[in-house]
Amino acid sequence: MHTYVASELGGMSGDDIDLARAGSSTDPRRAAVARFAQRVVDSRGQVSDADLAAVRGAGYTDPQILAIVAVAVQFLLTNFINNVNQTDIDIPAVSPVGTPG
Repeated sequence: MHTYVASELGGMSGDDIDLARAGSSTDPRRAAVARFAQRVVDSRGQVSDADLAAVRGAGYTDPQILAIVAVAVQFLLTNFINNVNQTDIDIPAVSPVGTPG
């Protein structure tokens, strides 16, 4: 759903979405956010000082970093709820990150 919204409502290109899903971007500032959000999820919030320094070094403030964490957690929450609920998806499916589309 998040990929669909990014594409159809957010106007992101398929290439940009693929990069974001892999924790990257062609824009250095966006790449820093994507990497940090991925670290938040992968580490279950146990990010390192280096992770924080990297996102701060890209120009993000602590309130912005908190917002990044909040969005990452919101995405996890909606995914978990839909997984438990076995929600029928009524949009085109996307492949999991790291698998051929």
